[in-house]
Amino acid sequence: MNQAASTSTVSPVSPSWPDTERQLARFVLQTPLSAIAPSALQTVRWVLMAVVGTGLAGAQEEGIAALRGLLRDRGGKAEADTLVFGDRLPATSAALINGAMCRALDYCDAMAPGPHFGSAIVPAAFAVAQALGRCSGEDLLTALAMGAEIGARFNLSERMYDGFDPTGIAGVFAATATAGRLLRLTEMQMVHALALAFNRCGGSFQSHVDGSLAVRLVQGFVAETGVWCAQMAQAGLTGPRNFINGHYGFRHLYARGLRDADSFTQGLGERWMLETIVFKKYPSCGVTQGVTHQALDLVAALEVDAGNFAHAEVRMPPYACKLVGSPFELGSNPRVNAQFSAQYCVANVVLRGASRLEHFRPEAIRDPALQPLIGKVRIVPDAAMDARGHSAVDLRITRSDGRSDQRSYDVSPGFPGRSLSAAEHRARFDDCLAYAPHRLTAPAAEATLAAIDGLAGLPDVLPMWQTLCQAVAP
Repeated sequence: MNQAASTSTVSPVSPSWPDTERQLARFVLQTPLSAIAPSALQTVRWVLMAVVGTGLAGAQEEGIAALRGLLRDRGGKAEADTLVFGDRLPATSAALINGAMCRALDYCDAMAPGPHFGSAIVPAAFAVAQALGRCSGEDLLTALAMGAEIGARFNLSERMYDGFDPTGIAGVFAATATAGRLLRLTEMQMVHALALAFNRCGGSFQSHVDGSLAVRLVQGFVAETGVWCAQMAQAGLTGPRNFINGHYGFRHLYARGLRDADSFTQGLGERWMLETIVFKKYPSCGVTQGVTHQALDLVAALEVDAGNFAHAEVRMPPYACKLVGSPFELGSNPRVNAQFSAQYCVANVVLRGASRLEHFRPEAIRDPALQPLIGKVRIVPDAAMDARGHSAVDLRITRSDGRSDQRSYDVSPGFPGRSLSAAEHRARFDDCLAYAPHRLTAPAAEATLAAIDGLAGLPDVLPMWQTLCQAVAP
């Protein structure tokens, strides 16, 4: 991969270029690690820890073997490794499969109202780093922070997305910014890279509602897009320079004219929007985090079990209800259906008293004891709850003897205002390693966590990544 900016055939930036797009490009390329808030850097380290864990754990989930086979057959220049398996593939292909693998369990980081940045920026970053042959921890940490912040600034509201998959819309900018920073693009190249990424925006929440493997594939597409758009811009290929504010730019097509031009750059470098990233306590969709926690609390308080459970009522904002409130069905991809089902999440807690990765295995989802419990969980959309927030949820559980109780959350666990503790982050990571089909040794796991914690001081991050790519022989 060519890192030299001088190879580009694009002429220097002229004063006529739009200011918003240039400000973002300049921010991505010129912000030093020392200018990033320590709290923001800690969030990025949590992102890396979460994605490493979910990537290792997701290596044998449905669709991964088929995708791996396709990419191995397609071949190409050996530039970067796949997690766990160590296949040598082109950087774009490695980013694609690693992104899909990291999202397969839907246990990675997220952000309201739905984008997943970590499983795009981390695979993109390591694909580029390996293609370059070396990457310091400082460079990696800075690039990941830039990508996460750019993604957060392209994130939209529920009303604006209106069914678009937020990962496919905002995530492409996050992955492209990360890759472009590591490639040391020029300012104009970075503008073009982001502009090309704008033309790759896409994806629908229908993938989630229908329980399809496209959920994890879109994540891979986004990681791949980030690498590809940065490479194309470095080679001199161009995109629409007015991709934000133009007549048919991002504000018109996706923000539906509801965002001001300066909202993309307001407080840039001072207010770190990436700090609104959500970390899931439970291995299912973000808007099931609250109801899962409520179910655990109520099951313990009321001493509920499968034998005395009468019924439950879940009340959610309409946006959340559309995503996870459909009647549960096993379908062809039971894990995806369970991940995006409030009915399943409540019934699972009633039966098992916990919510862990093992409970979302297809064989666990098909447990005959679950089906009658799922049918006793009623989901109610409540438009009045919109005012309480994206993750607001109410749950009432009633026993067969008539005893009942309710829990109400405006903010669910893992969301800003109810952040996970360091111990809870570690518990997530340990759950992933325990579930992973090809586990790291205990010393390797501890060394990985130490490397993440001390990332800024590492002279080269590639030895850490290569350890993660050797959990099983190629």
